[in-house]
Amino acid sequence: MKAVIVEDEIFASQALQELIHKVDASIEILSVLQSIDESVEWFRSHPVPDVVFMDIHLADGSSFAIFDEVKITCPVIFTTAYNEYALKAFEVNSIDYLLKPINQNDLVRAINKYKNMTGASNNNINSLIASIKSAKQEYKSYFLVPEKDKLIPLATADIAYIFIDEKMMKAVTFANRTYYLDKTLDELETQLNPDEFFRANRQYIIARKAVKDLTIWFGGKIAVTLSVTTPERIIVSKLKVGEIKRWVVM
Repeated sequence: MKAVIVEDEIFASQALQELIHKVDASIEILSVLQSIDESVEWFRSHPVPDVVFMDIHLADGSSFAIFDEVKITCPVIFTTAYNEYALKAFEVNSIDYLLKPINQNDLVRAINKYKNMTGASNNNINSLIASIKSAKQEYKSYFLVPEKDKLIPLATADIAYIFIDEKMMKAVTFANRTYYLDKTLDELETQLNPDEFFRANRQYIIARKAVKDLTIWFGGKIAVTLSVTTPERIIVSKLKVGEIKRWVVM
């Protein structure tokens, strides 16, 4: 079996390789890819492997953007620290979904599922998708934010965008008020409803109802204009253009 790993954390990729070889020494790791751009380039220029182990959160965005650029026909086993993306993972020919830190039993299960893929196993996947759909996903409706000597509830419905400013996380409301958040952008991305909020790039999360228009930008990118003032132009990479277009009109 020939495998490719898509993982931007060096220690995580090394640990996964060691665990894979411990479980099945016959598995050959063809390449370890660390970004969306590198992955797209690799899949465009190499034969499709037998299986891909893919982290969802990469340094340059969500790995789902890779599927917008290249067709990956082999089974995919997703790895992530968050479980919010399980359903979306199964929409792109995933056969399993492993939560970090990955343990040996879960990896054995995933590899065995790959080896024994049949019509029956596909039915099991459909059953799993149905069970995920039936589970209610909870997202944040409010954040407690500091204001002078108090903590006040800030409704997510009032947030137009969130951005990083000198390593500080700031939420800007439709009333043009700014509040500080004590979470990272990655954490916030998993806590906000993806139907209402979009990770535009490494610096910005934007609210769908704040989007005024999209402008075609250089290099196939998109510039997003919001209904409120932003400190800089919000640029979405070419790899995420299809994703944001679908999100705006969903």
